[in-house]
Amino acid sequence: MLPKGFLVAVGGAEDKGTDLEKGIIERNRLNFFELGILSNIINLIDKSQEPIVEVVTTASSIHDEVFDNYKSAFEKLGVKNIGHFRIRNREDSANPEYLERLKKANCIMFSGGNQLRLSSIFGGTEFLQILKEKYMNEPLVIGGTSAGAMAMSNTMIYEGTASLAHLKGEVRMTTGIGLIQNVIIDTHFDKRGRFNRLAQAVAANPGTIGIGLGENTGVIVKDGFNLTTIGLGSVIVIDGKNIDYNNIADIEFGAPISVENLIVHIMSAGDVYNIRERNYAGKDLKVDIED
Repeated sequence: MLPKGFLVAVGGAEDKGTDLEKGIIERNRLNFFELGILSNIINLIDKSQEPIVEVVTTASSIHDEVFDNYKSAFEKLGVKNIGHFRIRNREDSANPEYLERLKKANCIMFSGGNQLRLSSIFGGTEFLQILKEKYMNEPLVIGGTSAGAMAMSNTMIYEGTASLAHLKGEVRMTTGIGLIQNVIIDTHFDKRGRFNRLAQAVAANPGTIGIGLGENTGVIVKDGFNLTTIGLGSVIVIDGKNIDYNNIADIEFGAPISVENLIVHIMSAGDVYNIRERNYAGKDLKVDIED
């Protein structure tokens, strides 16, 4: 069964329309209202009724400030019903009010911060169970930026300094919230130089697809496996299916890794990648909600 919902994984630092407040410049308007990440998210929502957007700030340590920023951005895009899931611990995730609001929501937006907060707070909860059921059975849109994107996958990077990521053991992984399988997502990819980090993660898990998201850039995931690039930067896809020589199992911790035959794709806005078939599928896959 294919999910009826959409995932939107974002590399962080997405445009929230703040440049508009400094003076309306045509390019800023175009980037935010037509090309912007948050605009793409809102355009996916079923508009048969007034959309309900809920922002989850669990990954952040400054919940209210982060929510206010998203509230302002979504209001600029015409959304009137914007709620805040101020979930700080597992007890908060069981709040009956939040669970009822989750059942009615059309869009859930996970903020950035620390992805371990997401996996450790939501793992095994009724909140996550409801979220997954809605994603499978309804046209729910789930967005996540930075930590919120990294936690979407079943295998999740939670630590790894870019300058040491070529050394075995310097990239640490655990289980994410499992909205999408067989991928590992990394964010702030270009700005923080995280190619080696994602390459090591794929070398240790060659059955997965590594997805490196640049800032203000993301992918829309339709049917659980079709990725369409959105935003102003690049998405890097790393595929380990053809790896031949790989020393990661044999070397000591702290030694440099060697990996032969990684497949790398560089994608820009409109490019499509099929996770299931593991191939670059061209341009402009439609991501509307009518089919």
